[in-house]
Amino acid sequence: MLKKRIIPCLDIKDGRTVKGVNFVGLRDAGDAVELAKRYVQEGADELVFLDITATVEKRKNLTGLVEKIAREINIPFTVGGGINSVEDAQAIIKAGADKVSINTAAVDHPEIVSKIAAEFGSQCVVLAIDTKLEDGEWKVYIHGGRTPTPLHAVDWALEGERRGAGEILLTSMNNDGTKNGFALDVTAAVSAAVNIPVVASGGAGTMQHFADVFQQTRASAALAASIFHFGEIPIPRLKQFLKQQNIEVRI
Repeated sequence: MLKKRIIPCLDIKDGRTVKGVNFVGLRDAGDAVELAKRYVQEGADELVFLDITATVEKRKNLTGLVEKIAREINIPFTVGGGINSVEDAQAIIKAGADKVSINTAAVDHPEIVSKIAAEFGSQCVVLAIDTKLEDGEWKVYIHGGRTPTPLHAVDWALEGERRGAGEILLTSMNNDGTKNGFALDVTAAVSAAVNIPVVASGGAGTMQHFADVFQQTRASAALAASIFHFGEIPIPRLKQFLKQQNIEVRI
């Protein structure tokens, strides 16, 4: 059985790491390079870097900052934000990313998933899905959570897999930053529907929340930001806790 992964996320705005609640109310969380180095030392399994305003500001990803971080880490590195073409993906991978995360561009032009997968392999393509519970349905949002779409999270995840995505990064906007726990229902539904790894994101506040998402869904990994950035839950302690719950993690 594959070991579950613990993944810190660096949400980047104006070159700094930030964190908010429900995608708004951003506050500074520190220097991205220093945080990345710390996470490697603490035993993070992977690192995710999301340039959260690149798409809205209609600009490319911060490749210079990606290069600086990539030089300092030796764990798998996923980068997203402002990736709209194979050329954009190539620039990010050339800067040191192992995987590229695409969200808005994939909804607007689904063929980009297939094109990037054909060029670099499915293992390089992460389909990021920001989803919000509305009238009992988990709808997909784009433009950094600003724009609703008619898509349903499970349907879109299946479409992304069919087009060549190798992983799903599933973020519940309702749970994001609340520290009330992951959205177990939609995470369970998506991870049961697809045959590729699903990374659960949004809502982690306690070590038990990680245990819950691994025990009650088929999520392969759990991602969090502020609880790691501000030292509320040290990664080594979290992994020891999960091991005590008979959840297989890399120590």
